[in-house]
Amino acid sequence: MFQGTSLVTLDAKGRLALPVRARAEVAERGGTVVVTRHPDGCLVLYPLEAWAPRREKLLALPWSARGFVRFVLGSALEVTPDAAGRILIPADLRGLAGLGRECALVGLGEHLELWDRARLRAAEEAALAQGVDAADFTF
Repeated sequence: MFQGTSLVTLDAKGRLALPVRARAEVAERGGTVVVTRHPDGCLVLYPLEAWAPRREKLLALPWSARGFVRFVLGSALEVTPDAAGRILIPADLRGLAGLGRECALVGLGEHLELWDRARLRAAEEAALAQGVDAADFTF
């Protein structure tokens, strides 16, 4: 399971060096990762086995949801880490997600989110401003 946040840097070619804990999890789950866009403005990375049922759910959505399906499936790409544990984030996806050099990789259970650090801070501030009822959440 993916959890925690790692501050990461994309290299000049747009490669992301997966942190060791994420690299091990990806390797245990087949080694291939699907990278696609998320409506929140980040990229999501799913191990192929975790992505497959989500892809099927997307394909089963009604015709009226085709814009959402196009948004997610239309940008989904399979990538395999190289020997150094790096994955290439294609330039078009980097641009669409507004990723700069400094990013954050956030583990959320079955998947990872890749955020531009400034965009993540803004999204977190907006979410916290909405408030959370502590009665609804227990540590």
